[in-house]
Amino acid sequence: MELIELIKKPWPWYVAGPLIGLTVPTLLLIGNKSFGISSSLRHICAACFPANISFFKYDWKKEIWNLFFVVGVLVGGFLATQFLENPDDFVISEKTIAALRELGIQDFKGLMPADLFALENILSLKGFIFFVFGGFLVGFGTRWAGGCTSGHAIMGLSTLQLPSLIATCCFMIGGFVMVQVLLPFIFKLF
Repeated sequence: MELIELIKKPWPWYVAGPLIGLTVPTLLLIGNKSFGISSSLRHICAACFPANISFFKYDWKKEIWNLFFVVGVLVGGFLATQFLENPDDFVISEKTIAALRELGIQDFKGLMPADLFALENILSLKGFIFFVFGGFLVGFGTRWAGGCTSGHAIMGLSTLQLPSLIATCCFMIGGFVMVQVLLPFIFKLF
């Protein structure tokens, strides 16, 4: 099998999971660095908007590796979507399709249903609630929890930090409540 074909196909959990997990010891061994994405916003603000705010007064250049990591994630995501599209059909269980159809989602061609991510939907009131207000809540929760899901669930749990266990449990509970309770309610409103 050609390398490109291997990269295009989804990798099983038993390959992808350990590779993600190996980022933790790698970062710790390379330079005692912590894995996480949300701190990069603070570094960008400290670099681009050096205001007289104590939260942004630190040597952000020591964390520049994190900014390169985020740029790599963005470039990798772009390259993957443009050149490494999975040739296989996206498979969703019939039960999930039925539940999504009840919410008004009819397009199941990709990872992001066009029913939600079409431009006219993003610019609507529902889009405002999902993307702007929801994004604000995610950002606020990330700051309040002291990190994002990747930082807490991958880095924090692997280094046996109790706050990360609590944060990860709260992330999971919040996700279940959102999907099972709030999302159907929001879809019925609009």
